[in-house]
Amino acid sequence: MIRIKLALLLALGFAAPAFADDQGDVDKVNGAIAVDDGANGGKLTTVNGGIRIGANAHVKSAETVNGGIHVGAGSTLDSVESVNGGIKLGANAKVGKAVTVVNGSITLEQGADVAGKASNVNGSIQLDAAHVGGGIDTVNGDVTVGANSRVEGGIFVDENHSWFSSSSRKPRIVIGPHAVVQGTLKFKREVELWVSDSATIGTVDGASAQKFSGERPPN
Repeated sequence: MIRIKLALLLALGFAAPAFADDQGDVDKVNGAIAVDDGANGGKLTTVNGGIRIGANAHVKSAETVNGGIHVGAGSTLDSVESVNGGIKLGANAKVGKAVTVVNGSITLEQGADVAGKASNVNGSIQLDAAHVGGGIDTVNGDVTVGANSRVEGGIFVDENHSWFSSSSRKPRIVIGPHAVVQGTLKFKREVELWVSDSATIGTVDGASAQKFSGERPPN
């Protein structure tokens, strides 16, 4: 699911050169990357460090191992990938392809737009009046499609094949007021599914939806 470059993983064994200028690439080991508000950037990659992209910036892509990624409000980039770190898209930020995480949360603030898939293995996925065009995939994460959010491509929760996880906790899937999920909601493991009485969803496969009224379901 994750397409972290071989060169990035090999970089764990030696120091990679780092360079940064407007519209350039940045490649680091053991260090964070920051892009200023309104700046342009190329491919941003780091091991053992986070990536912070300022507001209204334009970046080709962002990839990190052992670090989170924060994309500022109104910024645009093609793709975002992280292993062992969460990803947060600020208000009205746009990703042209996918947002992919192994261990970490995905948060889309109001107006954020992901044209492709939003997927992780462990960690929550939360949309706040945001849009995902290629569906949502997870294994162990809770999913909240918040009020006035829209998802095309459905929701898929895969079964847990890990030998190292003994957790029997059910992922909690919430479709909020006036949210829309087009496509199948498919669950290959037991989940707790709550759907607002004002939401619109596709076919549910593998779970029974519980309706709720108001802003959120009961705890």
